[in-house]
Amino acid sequence: MCGGGAEADARNWKRGQRAMKNFRVAPSGVRKILIIKPSSLGDIIHGLPVLHALSLRFPEAELHWVVAKEFAALLEGHPLIYRLWIIDKGAWKKPGNLPRTCSELGKLRRELRKEKFDLVIDLQGLFRSAAIGLFTGTGDRVGFEHAREGAKFSYRYRVRTDAELHAVEKNLRFAEFVGCEPAHPVFALPPLGEVPEIVKSMRRYAVIAPLAGTVVKRWPAEYFGRLASLLPIPSIIVGGGSDAALGDEVARLSNSRAVSLAGKTSLKELGAIIRGACFLVSPDTGPMHLAAALNVPVFAIFGPTAPERTGPYGKIHSIVRLELPCSPCFTRKPCPDWRCIREITPEMVLRIICEKEKR
Repeated sequence: MCGGGAEADARNWKRGQRAMKNFRVAPSGVRKILIIKPSSLGDIIHGLPVLHALSLRFPEAELHWVVAKEFAALLEGHPLIYRLWIIDKGAWKKPGNLPRTCSELGKLRRELRKEKFDLVIDLQGLFRSAAIGLFTGTGDRVGFEHAREGAKFSYRYRVRTDAELHAVEKNLRFAEFVGCEPAHPVFALPPLGEVPEIVKSMRRYAVIAPLAGTVVKRWPAEYFGRLASLLPIPSIIVGGGSDAALGDEVARLSNSRAVSLAGKTSLKELGAIIRGACFLVSPDTGPMHLAAALNVPVFAIFGPTAPERTGPYGKIHSIVRLELPCSPCFTRKPCPDWRCIREITPEMVLRIICEKEKR
């Protein structure tokens, strides 16, 4: 753990306890809690320990969750979530949908206000999530001190965390702030789906998730294809609908050692595929965090981002990166030589996998 250390944690814990005393509803009387964490896949998974911690601290409370439409399937049927509030934030961004967006926002505001939430927890920390919190009309709104786009000014209580902490650790500090006991994170997932027939026929397999959200995080398709051709077990390539072409390209370059299911599975099926894998290889991306939550070993390829903050959470995982003086730089555009990604070779990743598998 980096940064503030034990003293900072103790100060934050005490600050949280003082804040709880000022709540207009005593902890034993909290009936409804709203968690706002619409996206992305990895961020939602990082929020699951908060859900679990709240269920222990407020066992009689209804726990609600605001989630984006494209990620709702992951949380559907979750035994700890009383109600999912599904928003179509992708459609809201389109100027042509303005009349529909205004109508949907008005309806959302009315329905949220009717619920009379006792506590609103904004784990997203953006203007949109802060607005949803305000829609509830609830005074006890909690968010991060480092929330962006002016969101922090909408909260009654603000949680301070060390910038160098892993996202999971930050969320655990958040849970402690609202009275939850300090604990090891529990990634409470709902029941997952069935694996496709082609996966059932494989006794042992690896999973490759080649796409990352930003270009700078992506390892080249030819590298993934080469790695798949070298692995001692076959590979399943996974991803969303927009990843289908990339998945097909990696499969084509794998010398018939990989099958692409990118764009052909639901989120629950994706989870089931990953759950049965020997390990997963990916850049800094959502399926990486899903594998970590399922306790499946991850070999994560990192370039300009910091694994200490957003890497797979847990001790069983391996980070593949180059120790360059310029990394991590957190750039959102590839630099001219892009060494931090380009110089990580398939053979290098294979060697790390083989060494780990021998232990």
